[in-house]
Amino acid sequence: MSKNVYVWEFPVRLTHWLNFLSILVLSFTGIYIGTPFMHSPPGESSLMAIIRFFHFVAAYVFTVSCLLRLYWAFAGNEYSRWREFFPVTGRRRREIWENVKFYMLLKKNPPPSMGHSSTAVLSYLGLFFLFVVEIITGFGLYAQSHQGFFWTLMGGWLLFVFSSPTVRLIHHLVMWLILVFAIIHVYIGWLNDIAEKNGVMSSIFSGYKTAHED
Repeated sequence: MSKNVYVWEFPVRLTHWLNFLSILVLSFTGIYIGTPFMHSPPGESSLMAIIRFFHFVAAYVFTVSCLLRLYWAFAGNEYSRWREFFPVTGRRRREIWENVKFYMLLKKNPPPSMGHSSTAVLSYLGLFFLFVVEIITGFGLYAQSHQGFFWTLMGGWLLFVFSSPTVRLIHHLVMWLILVFAIIHVYIGWLNDIAEKNGVMSSIFSGYKTAHED
């Protein structure tokens, strides 16, 4: 017997897709800003200015999305709250090893988990850290042309600690780490969906996962 369980509330799904779309735009425009591979025809408006505009808009969207998800970690349901991201109980710690064996193809099925698995939440903690680094370094670079206390607070203070090229390098390297994570994230999602048959991939659209009861 099976039943549908409402796991991912609308704000969780919204921030997921806002992050996905903004990261795509930020990555493409960021690569272009770092290494321009196209140029505007003579007399036309600057292509670099247009690309930078879209990069900045996507950066604002990404930042607001992360702040909304942080808020929902305190306001959301049991599957999205901050406690889920700290697998400190004995059962959750054992679940990490069982998941690792599944991903290494040493066992057929992962331990059942209606929300995030223990290994998933640990990886998401790392991902959130990368998000924070990307936001701070991004605003640090932005503060070079935008003066004021707010921009200094958002990331401009980094320029008092590191040189601008160093901040730019960190910003660029973290982008690639996030893209690698995204590829692995999709692969593991499909793998879990096939093994558990709980609709994990479709749940990020509908919010519902399937619980199988004996």
